[in-house]
Amino acid sequence: MNMKEQQQGQLDIELDEKTAEGIYSNLAIINHSSSEFVLDFVSIMPGIPKAKVKSRIVLTPQHAKRLLKAIGENIHRFEVAHGEIRDTEQPPIPLNFGPPGQA
Repeated sequence: MNMKEQQQGQLDIELDEKTAEGIYSNLAIINHSSSEFVLDFVSIMPGIPKAKVKSRIVLTPQHAKRLLKAIGENIHRFEVAHGEIRDTEQPPIPLNFGPPGQA
């Protein structure tokens, strides 16, 4: 493959510092219409009955299916390297870890 062909096949993806930090999520809500899938990522906190959507991703059905396949492949590779990921019983929402803290 010559240099011109290599350059045409590459995609330059930038990742700024803020985005690289990531956003923690322990709940995903997925909805769909006939033309798109909407993934809302939420971070719920123990004892707090309200939570905000931290990030929303909107995908075409084709991209949603590709994402499902890519996540499945990555989970398989992870489990080969680190052992089976065990699914635990989901706690009720909001999570309660005891009485709220006091200052």
